Amino acid sequence: MKYTFSEFSTGAIFSIGNSEDLTLLKKAQQVNLYTFIWAKSQPIELIVDSIPITLPPNHILALTPIQYVRYISGLDLIVYQFNREFYCIKDHDHEVSCAGMLFFGNTNIPIISLDEREQQKYNTLHEVFIDELETKDNIQAEMLRMLMGRFIIKSTRLLKAKEGIIETPKSSKVDLLRAFNVLVEQHFKEEHSVSFYAEKLFKSPKTLSNNFTKLNRSPLQIIHQRIVLEAKRLLTYTDKSAKEIAYEIGFDDASHLSRLFKKYTSQSPSEFKKALPAFV
Repeated sequence: MKYTFSEFSTGAIFSIGNSEDLTLLKKAQQVNLYTFIWAKSQPIELIVDSIPITLPPNHILALTPIQYVRYISGLDLIVYQFNREFYCIKDHDHEVSCAGMLFFGNTNIPIISLDEREQQKYNTLHEVFIDELETKDNIQAEMLRMLMGRFIIKSTRLLKAKEGIIETPKSSKVDLLRAFNVLVEQHFKEEHSVSFYAEKLFKSPKTLSNNFTKLNRSPLQIIHQRIVLEAKRLLTYTDKSAKEIAYEIGFDDASHLSRLFKKYTSQSPSEFKKALPAFV
């Protein structure tokens, strides 16, 4: 059964569904909503941004509206979806600390593992969600947003634990990483230099790079990987030429993108497109 909440005054949409929602994605398309897919008792097979993914039981996948998804198989699942009018990730980031980590982390597709204890917590939270969706009153929207905030906070904490990210009250490195990732997401099509992002973050390029030493990726690599990811999406899901894609991502000369693309994929854009499997 699918539960849907909508708010006419703001255009807010929130829903909880099941595998029927994913069967609409038999062909790859952008989800256009913030989405959590929770595999319950069986694996879920998906293709996300041309990458085949098997979501094991008791795991949750987080997707942004811009990602391309194709559903392959798996039935026992729960899908949470909402738009920015329902819950704006940017506006609520001071509460949930998920931007640049759970959403728009640029290169890694966030998958959260639930142990037995966490499964019980998420099951309880899910039951409260359903109860609120069935309760029509003037505070329903506020309650649902509060519950989604809790869902996001719990998921972000688990993802940070999985990634080995430890926060302390005096540590700002995690916030700096998140802020950098968000800025890259906003500007990667126009700005390709570390100095631009360092200035936005009131850091020197050297200081910014030093803060990333334990991540095995430099700020410049994160920028480049985001550019390559976008090029892959456009090569996979559009008919645009390599020259058109290069221009769209901020390169005046397509050969510059080609060299960068080959550095990270060992293929030119045209070779990558020719090698794409039929299932994407």
